[in-house]
Amino acid sequence: MNIHSGLEQYLESIREGIKKLKEYSAKELILLHHNDSDGITSGAILLKAFQRAGYNVKRFSLEKPYPALLEKLFEQNAWKIIVFADFAAKIAPLISRLNKGKNLVIILDHHKAEESEDDLVINLVPDFFGLRGDRDISASCVSYFFAKELDDANKELVHIAAFGGIADFYYIDNQVHSYNRHCLEDAVNAGLMRIEKNAVAEAGQDTEQFFIKLGEKKVNVNNFYPMIDIAGGVGFYDGGVDLAISVFLDGLTEEKLLKLEDYKKTKDTLFNAELERVKKNKLNDTGNIQWLDVKDRFSPMGVKMIGLFLKEIVNMDFIDPNKYLAGFMLVPDNVPGFGDIKIGHTKVSMRSSRKLSAEIIDKKMPGMNEFLPEATNNLGGFADACHTVSAATTIDAGKEKELMLEAQRVLEIRMKGIIQHDGG
Repeated sequence: MNIHSGLEQYLESIREGIKKLKEYSAKELILLHHNDSDGITSGAILLKAFQRAGYNVKRFSLEKPYPALLEKLFEQNAWKIIVFADFAAKIAPLISRLNKGKNLVIILDHHKAEESEDDLVINLVPDFFGLRGDRDISASCVSYFFAKELDDANKELVHIAAFGGIADFYYIDNQVHSYNRHCLEDAVNAGLMRIEKNAVAEAGQDTEQFFIKLGEKKVNVNNFYPMIDIAGGVGFYDGGVDLAISVFLDGLTEEKLLKLEDYKKTKDTLFNAELERVKKNKLNDTGNIQWLDVKDRFSPMGVKMIGLFLKEIVNMDFIDPNKYLAGFMLVPDNVPGFGDIKIGHTKVSMRSSRKLSAEIIDKKMPGMNEFLPEATNNLGGFADACHTVSAATTIDAGKEKELMLEAQRVLEIRMKGIIQHDGG
């Protein structure tokens, strides 16, 4: 199956999903989306599209669709429409069991997927059609394709989709690739974005700069998308996601920019303190994985920030570029919009250096989605959205070292498989 035929089949599945949506009588819609740039842009696109279609939308941002939260969600809702964006593809069977045929559920994700077990849980995921979420298509572009099929008027949102695709940073040869590229070019052709080539780009640098108009302000996407990530992570418990959504739908203002800068200052203060701590105490090591545990030292920031911290340090000179880097952070027993929920987990994020990432992409080393979810599930944890060069799962608090040892064990099995395959 080539990519083009895969896209056509995927779009047809979206049309079938929309047909079921329009046949469903409910107008109450719950929209749940991730809190990074890709998830936030997905949320903005879908919020506008569903409101335009006449739905009464309640929007929630989640760091992960934790099982305890899902149980509460499906216990309290029936005969509604529930939409997940930028997560939940892999846990479609769990959602099916919790839904029990009570709601129409639509999953718009770009991660590895599993088939639904409920006819009312519609998993509209490009993974089923040979489109890779870590190479070909972001969740924001998935959400845009859905929105455009729902109503062609939503093509005005293509620049938001392109922003999410750039921010998710699954580039080929340092360039935005495949259907993320298509959204970008459509945004440029519509006069909503602009591309500038870098005259000289050093190794690892972007070869292009992207510019977008957000209200009355024009911003460089390459420089600005980390601010959206920070808003969603640092401000997860403080209205940061709402602020970021408003930037895309209502425009960027000086007041919003100042709040974004405040979030960045909080992040820098906590990250700098942790960086000094890591340098002083050194990393834990299980062989091919080096890891750290910030416990609750990043509070009051959301747990997404452990992944951003790893991203900031993974290419520093005290990090072994040949080893996977993992970090743990305690998950608070509270979710904005849902109140107190006993989660009792710690989150683990994983990242890889530029060197190791290249080896993973070339299939010379296992992708994180090949060993971290399995290790997590083996210990009774929760695994949903994982990519090859970035991944995150959760595990019972106190099992951090046990998880790293199990991940090392599974990783060694996968590494042997690569060596045997290469050997013929």
